[in-house]
Amino acid sequence: MTLDRFRPVADRLLGPWVAAAVRLGLSPDHVSLVAFGAAVAAAGAFAVATPTLYVLGGLLVFLNGWLDLVDGALAREQGASSAAGDLLDHVLDRYADLALIAGFTAGVGAYGLGFLAVTGVLMTSYLGTQIQAVGIGREYGGLLGRADRLALMGVAAVAAAVVPGPLFVGVGVVELLLGLFAVVGHLTALQRFLGAWRGL
Repeated sequence: MTLDRFRPVADRLLGPWVAAAVRLGLSPDHVSLVAFGAAVAAAGAFAVATPTLYVLGGLLVFLNGWLDLVDGALAREQGASSAAGDLLDHVLDRYADLALIAGFTAGVGAYGLGFLAVTGVLMTSYLGTQIQAVGIGREYGGLLGRADRLALMGVAAVAAAVVPGPLFVGVGVVELLLGLFAVVGHLTALQRFLGAWRGL
């Protein structure tokens, strides 16, 4: 189900954004920081949990995901790829993940479910970088990668605005999203672990 396989398609659409960043004098690190700011703003919107702010938060999530692609394309365009920039990008991505899930969780008060969701997401990301650390290469695949999570967050936020109440037995769109992250996140981490184990 991963959307990461469509990265080559997205790369072809990044040209105008990269050109705009160059005209503005932005570095890849600047773009990473703007992307992180969009995620934090989205988290705040989700915590307030009104229909209007859910829609705004969803748009900001899509912006975060897109800018996360722009910073890499800009680095390649400027020949500015570096270990420091890669580190900053990964750290900000993890904090963005934390903020977004915390915002959704606070908005509905489902703190236990939010804890399970955030640990699933963090373990998925951790396995990706740990696999790289042992020399196999960066792992983006699995049942639910970051691109998939961001897409689901954006769609779920808009759906929560359209259907603000429970769908069934007191469970709403946001709770379903957190439950999905909790289950599938840990399964994706396990899938990545087993795939890497077989490759060692």
